[in-house]
Amino acid sequence: MWENFLSAIALMLILEGMLPFLSPQTWREAFRRLTEINDSQIRFIGLTSMLAGLLVLFIVS
Repeated sequence: MWENFLSAIALMLILEGMLPFLSPQTWREAFRRLTEINDSQIRFIGLTSMLAGLLVLFIVS
């Protein structure tokens, strides 16, 4: 189980590191925009992301 968990964390870090590595200007602009939206919008984005992840896990399992 720990092996799968650590593999998932590693893949997440790889995917999240791709945009700043490939296009730092785009990443900086996206991060700047993120600081300008309110908390409820950020929570909605987080919830949507979690639900999408659960859906993918359900489909793969």
